[in-house]
Amino acid sequence: MCGIVGVLGNHQVAPLLIEALKRLEYRGYDSAGIATVNDGHLDRRRATGKLVNLSDLLVHDPLAGKAGIGHTRWATHGAATVSNAHPHQAGPVAVVHNGIIENFRELRAELAEAGFSFESETDTETVALMTRLHMERGLSPIEAARETLGRLHGAFALCFLFEGQDDLLIAARKGSPLAIGHGNGEMFVGSDAIALAPMTDRITYLEEGDWAVITRKGAEIFDAAGNRANRAVTQIQIDATRIEKAGYRHFMAKEIAEQPVVLADALRAYLSADGKVMNLPEAIDFKSVYRLTLVACGTASYACHVAKYWFEALAGLPCDIDVASEFRYREPPLSPASWALFVSQSGETADTLAALRYAKGKVAKVLAVVNVPTSSIARESDLALPILAGIEVGVASTKAFTCQLAVLALLALKAGLDRGRLDAATLATHLADFALLPGLMNHALGLAAEIEAIADQLAKAQDILFLGRGAMFPLALEGALKLKEISYIHAEGYASGELKHGPIALIDEAVPVIVLAPRDALFDKTVSNMQEVMARHGKVLLISDAKGVAEAGVGCWKTLTMPQVPGFLAPMVYALPAQLLAYHTAIAKGTDVDQPRNLAKSVTVE
Repeated sequence: MCGIVGVLGNHQVAPLLIEALKRLEYRGYDSAGIATVNDGHLDRRRATGKLVNLSDLLVHDPLAGKAGIGHTRWATHGAATVSNAHPHQAGPVAVVHNGIIENFRELRAELAEAGFSFESETDTETVALMTRLHMERGLSPIEAARETLGRLHGAFALCFLFEGQDDLLIAARKGSPLAIGHGNGEMFVGSDAIALAPMTDRITYLEEGDWAVITRKGAEIFDAAGNRANRAVTQIQIDATRIEKAGYRHFMAKEIAEQPVVLADALRAYLSADGKVMNLPEAIDFKSVYRLTLVACGTASYACHVAKYWFEALAGLPCDIDVASEFRYREPPLSPASWALFVSQSGETADTLAALRYAKGKVAKVLAVVNVPTSSIARESDLALPILAGIEVGVASTKAFTCQLAVLALLALKAGLDRGRLDAATLATHLADFALLPGLMNHALGLAAEIEAIADQLAKAQDILFLGRGAMFPLALEGALKLKEISYIHAEGYASGELKHGPIALIDEAVPVIVLAPRDALFDKTVSNMQEVMARHGKVLLISDAKGVAEAGVGCWKTLTMPQVPGFLAPMVYALPAQLLAYHTAIAKGTDVDQPRNLAKSVTVE
């Protein structure tokens, strides 16, 4: 969500802050700002819209200083206006904040009674004002920040900057990620290592409840109880934090195209050199697991829906799927004989992290499938499996989704083996099929020109439906999500057999219906449902293999011919045309593909 950066440098920090904020653009934002201390004076600049607007402002109204903080805001409390943009300043203190202060109304009332007025609608302004109040009562900046932190309820990452203090930042983390970077006579703060990579490769990740006093000499970190805490300094791989479009028009296009390569990399990490043996941690043994609960949000949730088909069919392991934002509030009964599996691209998804904490201690083991092995979800799980997709910048997840599916598929095979449901020959066949995936994905990517032409027509629609059966049903949900995320066209995914139970009322000649139907055991059933659509003048785009198109393509509005795919692996391959349809439809409509309106890459508040 929001992006935070702080610098105690040896040079002018405004350009460094802007560059770091650019690297956080992938999180999504609608305003930005920076504050610096120069000759003891605290000042700030803020602008709505893209970072270029802030950069233009700084050209006409520069901001000097070698100590500063910056922020990209995704609006929660209050609209995207300059007055609501961060940093928020109250006299001698400026603050940037990611998260939500849940008791801000109570704090506002207290501050109003003390005679303070408010310039914004935000919860964050109460943090700055509360710190100012403590300073006016005689506390030092460090003491005032500590007292303020003790009053805050909710989830937050915070960074404080003070007038007259050009060698001091205070950072705090509760529920939202925050990292400290170590330089040579310089120190840095960032929402993640990506922001800090151009300035340092030595990172300390704050733990839950930590707060830190940072000077150019280093960082003194305190835990939630106020005790000094030793947190490790991690050497990050600079190459792993590189963000480049590599000649592509958008990050999303690059990330779609990368899928054959990153999936092959992931498979190499989890399979032996000859591809015949799974290299999963020994602690993963499904023999005595009574039930598996899968929890995630958004695209990751649809990956879990696909995995449910795999775990139950291949391993006979009953699975529950929960949307993370609902999981703990319905107080689900969890068995100590069960496992819980949490899936998140960022590893910082607030709802998923809260669900993990609810489950911990109630189940035998907590597993995580994440893209960031240093993330909160990874660190707080009993065992974390990285998906190895590399940095995903586009807000609409693509390569992370297929890599999540690959790791979940391997776990399902391991479960089938452990539980005696898969014999050696069947397992060998499935593992051999994995070697085909990169080539099959490249074949699917080769349909881009056809998909672009179809997308030009889809862009004229107001409503689009996706249909699928079996594991193609979650793919229909995911295809609809991708389309609505970046093209802003209303789209819905349905199980094909559910069409007659209501959604068929939506069908007319103006509603394109995208049918995901590989020639498998469910193909005839899917085609029967498709014929019901065509009988009502629906415009059907059939996505199938050559046999499927030959059998059922007559009368369809359009067809896309996919390669023949082993049924078990079809979701990973059929995800690509769904992604390309969304991408090219968004291009045809002229929307912001990488940073669609109202969305953020990492949702770190509930």
